[in-house]
Amino acid sequence: MSTPKNIKCPSCKKAGDWFATPFGPFCSKRCKLVDLGKWFSEEHVVSEPLRPEHFKGFDELPPGEHLDKPEA
Repeated sequence: MSTPKNIKCPSCKKAGDWFATPFGPFCSKRCKLVDLGKWFSEEHVVSEPLRPEHFKGFDELPPGEHLDKPEA
């Protein structure tokens, strides 16, 4: 399975092949640490706990690699 060649860094939004780096999906160690800091300061949060009804319908999806490919 091949990964996309151009993705946006979640922190700075620069496009590149970031999964080819040790920091993927981030473009650099700095961007990775900036994102981690946002989680620690609760700037990023999970809005609510996942419940079984959140997964309703997903159990009917056929298995396969197509689920891991981003939509165009």
